[in-house]
Amino acid sequence: MPKKLIRRFLPSPEKIKNNRSLRYLGDRIHDPNLWHLNRRSVAGAFFVGIFCAFLPIPMQMLVAGVLAMLVRCNLPISIALVWITNPITMPAIFYFTYKVGCYLLGTPVSDIEFTMTVEWFEHELGRIWQPLYFGSIITGLFLGAVSYLTIRLYWRWHVTRSWHSRKLRKTRQQNH
Repeated sequence: MPKKLIRRFLPSPEKIKNNRSLRYLGDRIHDPNLWHLNRRSVAGAFFVGIFCAFLPIPMQMLVAGVLAMLVRCNLPISIALVWITNPITMPAIFYFTYKVGCYLLGTPVSDIEFTMTVEWFEHELGRIWQPLYFGSIITGLFLGAVSYLTIRLYWRWHVTRSWHSRKLRKTRQQNH
């Protein structure tokens, strides 16, 4: 697995451990499993991060961090993946999850004209919250599981390919 590539984009564990705003987490932040780059840790981080990205709640990164600490998977990757939903992608993603929720609950899809106002949230969100949250949870669980399996399979394929390449190189060196 391209550990060097991943490490280049992630902050070092020491930098995060020494961050004053994270000291309240105590010794849990020092758990080495939160920083390892192995198949289990990265796959778990993808599940947590993608699941949390699809939750239409504030502070998704905090939820992803807490879940990563609970399941002891890679903390920085879990938090970084939450940014799949950002101000640019959020409307499309949450409209899609709303439609999934409507389909699964058997409710009609409302024509929603989104405006970023308090009035819109007071009136419209009360009407659409059930299909939005249900669709978000189902979509997040599904895509999180798909990403978990994909990472596990890709990692295994990459390691197996590396073993075969190493074995082939050894065979060639012994024959020369």
